[in-house]
Parts: sequence; structure tokens; C-alpha cells
Amino acid sequence: MAPGIFLSAQWEYLAMFNYEVDEALLLPHLPPFTQLDLYNGKAVVSVVGFLFNDTKVLGVKWPGFVNFEEVNLRYYIKYFDGNNWKRGVGFISEIVPKSLIACMANLLYNEHYSTAEMEHLIELNEDELHVSYSWQKKSQRKNSMWVKAIPVPSNIIPGSEEEFIFEHYSGYNKLNDSRTIEYSLSHPVWQVYPVTGFGLDCDIAEAYGEEFSPFLHKVKPVSVFLARGSQVSVKMPRRLSK
Repeated sequence: MAPGIFLSAQWEYLAMFNYEVDEALLLPHLPPFTQLDLYNGKAVVSVVGFLFNDTKVLGVKWPGFVNFEEVNLRYYIKYFDGNNWKRGVGFISEIVPKSLIACMANLLYNEHYSTAEMEHLIELNEDELHVSYSWQKKSQRKNSMWVKAIPVPSNIIPGSEEEFIFEHYSGYNKLNDSRTIEYSLSHPVWQVYPVTGFGLDCDIAEAYGEEFSPFLHKVKPVSVFLARGSQVSVKMPRRLSK
């Protein structure tokens, strides 16, 4: 395992449902020292479903925690390190099926993980790829998302919306009002599938808060992407402070 690597995994079948929101909605969530990263002047959030496969923590596969789903709601931010702007993401919610995964991520990275019963389905033939994710917390209704695509991936075009959504290699979480946790990740540039159909059935207010309902509930996303994914490495966190 390379020095400084906390986690490595195969991230696969990343479904991204992207929505424009009011900037004011995200400002209370911003970690210190970061700014919103806008696309064409608009603030964007993404409902993301994907698979963790072949997961290793500190180079070790932990039985029962190797392959699992994640669904998150993320937004896009940037941080100036004194020389360059680093493009990254922040999270409103991250859901996984195992409480130990959630506890570890929340403890080390001050993430926003919770747990739910989760399922996924990947169906692939010569003509169509169908990817779906579902999740259900206790006493809440079942939520789901699905994407259909042509199973022929292509390279991301530089300067495209796909590049903006996928090409973020840092994560930022608020530790307190004067400190931020930063971590970096690495992976090759992903390929994307041409999406032919999609659907999101989610109680937005229950899942993410009433304030997100006007922007996500029964609203058509501005775009939907599906990436094949790759091997990903996540480095140990570090703290940013003045």
C-alpha cells in the first residue's frame, strides 16, 4: 500500500443526478476556507449512487466490508491553497449499509454518514445497461434511483459538464468554525455511458431536509450521467486552519 493511503476500492457504476439549487441553500454547509464551485454561474448538487468493490482499509480487506453500496448528496466547492485552486466536493448526506463504515468515516473525516438497508441491481447485455440503487432507513419509506444507458463508454470531453461533475479530487468537511478537514483522492479519468433513461423516487424532505424539496422533489435534473468507474485511492485526512 502506498504511504498515506487510508482506503482503496473499485468504485463502479456511478450514477449522477444533477440539480441546480440556490447558492444560499449551500452556504451554511460550506467548510471554512472553501467557496462554492459554480458551473456556468449556477450552484449544483448531485444525488449519487455507486458501488464500493474490493475495498481495503490500510491495505487490509475486512470481511463483510469489502463490497457495498453508497448513495450520497454532494455539492461542489473549491479551496485556494496559496498557489492553486483545488476543486473538491462537500456532502449533505452519505448513506451506506454498514454502521461500522459510517462510524469510521464520521470519526476520521467528520463526514455525514448514516446507515440504511440498501440494494443494487446491474443488468448488462449487448444493447442496454441498467443500473439501480435503493435504500430504506427504519420507519422511512423506500427510496430508489435508476439509469439506463447504451453499454458503450466514451471519454469525457474537456470543458464539458461531465468533466465538471466528475473531475474533483479533494473532499472537504467542516470540523468547527475555524478548521476544515481535507482529504485527496486519485483515480484515472472516467469514461461515461450515453444515458437513455432515468428515474429518482425519493422523499427529499425526509432524506435531505425540507429546504431541498423545492429543488429536487419532482423536479427534472438538469443532467444525468453514468460512469463506469475505476480503482480509487483515498488519502489520510489533514486539517486546514489559519
